[in-house]
Amino acid sequence: MALPVRQQLTYWGIATALFLLVFWSLGNVLLPFVLGGAIAYFLDPVADRLERLGLSRVAATGVITFAGILVFVMMALLVVPTLINQSIQLVNVAPEYARNFGSFISDRFPSVLDAGSTLRQSLDDLGETIKSRGVELLETALVSAASLLNIVVLMVIVPVVSVYLLLDWDRMVAQIDKLLPRDHAPVIRQLARDIDKTLASFIRGMGTVCLILGTYYAVALMAVGLQFGLVVGFIAGLVTFIPYLGALIGGTLAIGLALFQFWGDWLHIGLVAGIFAIGQMVEGNILTPKLVGSSVGLHPVWLILALSVFGALFGFVGMLVAVPVAAALGVIARFAVDQYKSSMLYQGTSGQEDT
Repeated sequence: MALPVRQQLTYWGIATALFLLVFWSLGNVLLPFVLGGAIAYFLDPVADRLERLGLSRVAATGVITFAGILVFVMMALLVVPTLINQSIQLVNVAPEYARNFGSFISDRFPSVLDAGSTLRQSLDDLGETIKSRGVELLETALVSAASLLNIVVLMVIVPVVSVYLLLDWDRMVAQIDKLLPRDHAPVIRQLARDIDKTLASFIRGMGTVCLILGTYYAVALMAVGLQFGLVVGFIAGLVTFIPYLGALIGGTLAIGLALFQFWGDWLHIGLVAGIFAIGQMVEGNILTPKLVGSSVGLHPVWLILALSVFGALFGFVGMLVAVPVAAALGVIARFAVDQYKSSMLYQGTSGQEDT
């Protein structure tokens, strides 16, 4: 005999509250496991495809691990040092760019920006603040990343966790399926399939789109001679998962830097603007429809809200799980709406008469 609905809701509510409490109190400890789980989830389809080609799960995991180590070594040797150097240089030249912008406005609009005006002083203060705080932030990040604990977490624990989870992924899913309440197992499985479809379309698809666009922006901007092209490409690719935001932030930053660097050389400025225009056309017409699809159902406002709320409540770990939780809540909300529309509460007596 099944438990009453009210009692089931009580038990599930208590379990959810305990889970959130543990997640809130152990957020920093759970970071490597969350990262490892995300990597394993991202790579599970690759392992499944290698298994269909005839490899065992162990062999497939070994191939993926070797490829991951090779990519990591190449990134560490070729990309990361340049990215850090360009970031530091960008922070250091920010005051000079602010002064140049003030001089440009002062020369062409002298009544708006006098030498002793509040706006001129604000621009100078802004540049110095960016330099001092930016360098301080970068130094803090570098010192933190260089600490022994973070090296262990990032270089050892995360790869080990991801390898073990990838190796046992199908087995873990089967064990969880055995623990589902028998009365609700079909509904939970269907919701899990819908959530997995949404996550696969969004996270794997948008992750690939971000990687492709970030690489394209970085290579193209460096090819036209923009000084901080790698940083701009990295930023634009990183925030591409929120529609239009990546192009808006990256394009504004790149064109602004191009105006300072290539002022008067409108060909190079036009090339920088054209790079982002082409990137947006390719993303909107080819990459996103092919890799993400049109039925994901994650609105940009919903994503921003989830990132803000989970980031405020659980810190950096909360931001990592915000998108999966937002996708899951979206699927559950659509399921609840469908259940509501088929219920007597929605249809009433008029719904029975129509049928």
